[in-house]
Amino acid sequence: MTGSPPGAMRVWTVPNLLSFLRLAGVPLFLYLLLGPHEDGWALTVLALSAITDWADGKVARLLNQYSRLGEMLDPAADRLYILATLVGFVLRGFLPWWVAVIIVGRDAILTVFIPLIRRHGYPPLPVLYLGKAATFGLLYALPILLLARAAPPIAPVADPIGYAFLIWGIGLYLWVGVLYVKQHLWILARTPVVPTQARPTARSVAGA
Repeated sequence: MTGSPPGAMRVWTVPNLLSFLRLAGVPLFLYLLLGPHEDGWALTVLALSAITDWADGKVARLLNQYSRLGEMLDPAADRLYILATLVGFVLRGFLPWWVAVIIVGRDAILTVFIPLIRRHGYPPLPVLYLGKAATFGLLYALPILLLARAAPPIAPVADPIGYAFLIWGIGLYLWVGVLYVKQHLWILARTPVVPTQARPTARSVAGA
């Protein structure tokens, strides 16, 4: 692609492999949480996911292994872990169902806009820094709440911290959702529909 940074089209990079490992851990996490109820091991998988999330960004900068696929895999893995944790928590009775509905519903609404703005020549919009802060809050809240279940003696301390992160995370998540909706509506109202051959595809967005 013209104007793409060097290496943007690469797939098999160390950061991408770390992201693939994170994705592979999602079903393992769900099994541990919902099958044998091994909350301690499930928490370990979440912790390893957080470590690899931090590591892939560091490695990408250190080895100059930026790629468009990596830009897509990282937030995808974050959302899958959030979704898996929410599903597991609701089924285990750790959280009320409406918390999951709010978070999943927000993402579902935004997903509807992707094919619509693609008709106007736009790929999925880049992640906002405020959105990263919202994801950060949720990714801290859910493991802390799981820690409270895995280690009941520390629950009186872990629960308030976890719920504080959860409230801030949900608030920011919804606010960022509003910002995204406004951006999508602006594109749909102010830009023309482009010919089919000029529209971005999943392969072109990934740099393939």
